[in-house]
Amino acid sequence: MSKVPREKKEATLGISLIPIIVIVGVLAYAILVMGADPHIPILIGAAVGSLLAVYKLGYTWEEVEKGIIDSIGSVMQAILILAVIGMLIGTWIGGGIVPTLIYYGLQILSPTFFLITALLLCSIVAIATGSSWTTAGTVGVALIGIAQGLGISPALAAGCIVSGAYFGDKMSPLSDTTNLAPAMAGAKLFDHIKHMFYTTGLSYGITAVIFIIIGLQYRGKAIDAGEINGILTAIESIYYINPLFLLVPVITIAAVAMKVPAIPGLLIGVVLGAFCMLFQGGDFGGTIDAIHYGVEAASGHEMVDELLTNGGLDSMMWTISLIMCALTFGGVLEVTGMMATIANKMLQFAKNTGSLVLVTVLSCLFVNVLCADQYLGIALPGKMFKDIYAERGLAPRNLSRALEDSGTVTSALVPWNTCGATMAEFLGVGTFAYAPFAFFNILSPIVSVLYAYTGFSIMTMDEDPSSPEYTHKMKLKKSKQELEEYIANYEAKARLAD
Repeated sequence: MSKVPREKKEATLGISLIPIIVIVGVLAYAILVMGADPHIPILIGAAVGSLLAVYKLGYTWEEVEKGIIDSIGSVMQAILILAVIGMLIGTWIGGGIVPTLIYYGLQILSPTFFLITALLLCSIVAIATGSSWTTAGTVGVALIGIAQGLGISPALAAGCIVSGAYFGDKMSPLSDTTNLAPAMAGAKLFDHIKHMFYTTGLSYGITAVIFIIIGLQYRGKAIDAGEINGILTAIESIYYINPLFLLVPVITIAAVAMKVPAIPGLLIGVVLGAFCMLFQGGDFGGTIDAIHYGVEAASGHEMVDELLTNGGLDSMMWTISLIMCALTFGGVLEVTGMMATIANKMLQFAKNTGSLVLVTVLSCLFVNVLCADQYLGIALPGKMFKDIYAERGLAPRNLSRALEDSGTVTSALVPWNTCGATMAEFLGVGTFAYAPFAFFNILSPIVSVLYAYTGFSIMTMDEDPSSPEYTHKMKLKKSKQELEEYIANYEAKARLAD
């Protein structure tokens, strides 16, 4: 006998909120009271959502499981990139590349100009590579070490690095999120990037001014030459330093900028780092250990040893497992329609363009917090709001910009989000510690909402050259002009005839 399919029920708002309330409560207790990791609390929330799906909404476990697998599979490339970056950091430390960056950086940069220089450097690298993760995992690691040597707070430096990395990631045509947002909204890539200049430019300008002002507080500050020399001596005691090692990050960044796919491009960096380990007296076994388990520094200098003990595939397993737990929860909410129910309820408050963009921004933040992944933070609101923007005559680039202004940048401010966890892992600074200093990430959604309420840079379908409405309008305008010219010529001929 064939199995009769179960009748599915639509998730009500009350049912949809149950797993969210559970996960928020359990996370709060586990992290704030017990000091535990967020993995198991997130899985508890996923389990509650799954039970509701099967016993209340009529879904089979197979359907829920497929939703979870599809959710994890949607970011499998990002997981692989994260694993490769772990290997890259291991060989770049073991090969003396990161130590060389720190060694020369400590002698060149001054405390006064460190923050603005770090912001610009991370911005350029992220635009060239299209990856905030690559930027933070390479030059970001070195900049944290330089900041510590200059007596600058690691949390402040990390906020600066995150701001620059996410600006570049957001504005780069090579970025996956920069391609995902217009794809979800129905906009064209370069239309999307040009439209982001309005909000992103202001947010970045304010961020730069803030970091310049903060940097001035270090003006005239006497650098502890003894401490700097101690760091340099400690680095020299365990690494052979050579400026030629700086070619490795240049080649790696250039490879990604020249559109070599991210994973092969980063693997080039791993191979070059492994080759540099030969100059550090490494052998095959030591190289394999660095790639797998990372490097443990033993210079005798506490700060140097802490900074240069990092990397390896194994170091990324905590973050990768967190990503998989978070996407398990996100997959349950998505496949059962619980997230859509909550978002649709929020749309009731979107009475005008300003409030519509506000709801979009809050939805992206909401998904980033609950589903813990920026791809879902862009994809889910993009799917849900695309038709609403079209019904209100708004060009798709308005939606794609709102998705990036919120979904991309706020992901780095949530500790259990894939991006927040990754930034904390790479930079060695807790998410809550650097978040108050990630000024660009905080300002971007605020500026986006302010623009929407004022109407500044909001484009309608009729004004969008990429939309069918605009094409039709231009054809009508051209036809009208041709008709007016024809009538004018006819009248002129008639007057001459008279």
